[in-house]
Amino acid sequence: MTSLVRIRGLRKSFGSHVVLDGVDLDVREGEVAVLLGPSGAGKSTLLRCVNHLEKPDAGFVEVGGEVIGYRYARQRLHELRARAITQQRSRIGMVFQQFNLFPHLTVLENIVEGPVATGRLSKKDAAGRARELLERVGLGGREQAYPRQMSGGQQQRVAIARALAMRPRLMLFDEPTSALDPELVGEVLAVMKDLAASGMTMLVVTHEIGFASEVADTVVFLDGGRIVESGPPAEVLANPRHDRARAFLSAVL
Repeated sequence: MTSLVRIRGLRKSFGSHVVLDGVDLDVREGEVAVLLGPSGAGKSTLLRCVNHLEKPDAGFVEVGGEVIGYRYARQRLHELRARAITQQRSRIGMVFQQFNLFPHLTVLENIVEGPVATGRLSKKDAAGRARELLERVGLGGREQAYPRQMSGGQQQRVAIARALAMRPRLMLFDEPTSALDPELVGEVLAVMKDLAASGMTMLVVTHEIGFASEVADTVVFLDGGRIVESGPPAEVLANPRHDRARAFLSAVL
């Protein structure tokens, strides 16, 4: 199976603080890769570099053979114009900790916005697609609700449907359940499990070890901006080799 995502030599600093320190990572088509590690390990920054919400200081990210945020010319990388980067991002869905729904728009309007604004679909076709996705995430019939009328778990499921409306090749999840009350976490994880089972390529930052154990093809453990361990969940979670991974997992399991 070919790699959909190729990350090579990725470095990112904020001032003197090194957040990513030479990350190499491959995610195959249809694979679920879960990023684990302590707070400040660089997990969220890594995700944000994948869709160029953060600009790497060095290295590059490829998705589907295309360098994200840049083009090659004369053996150098040159940053793309904003419009071209937006076009690339439209093929990469992202779900954040906070739901980031437009509060003044209905659920249907939130989902339709992206495909219509980018010219992917007509308003009518986008609305039909939105209704299908709402059924898929268990929210059929809630098209005219506003975000304030929904629980956090429901809002996050709308956010997932909104990302899927663009028919992305890759889905990024940045701690999608961390802002939810514990009783609402399961409903969001269930949608993510269904998505994984459908063959969607996913890169997930989470502290939900059960999800990683059950759904991940690869678990990647970061510490200090570096990947210190990666492999199948049965190996990394059950028998971590690195001291930092052992200490982290013993604290959260």
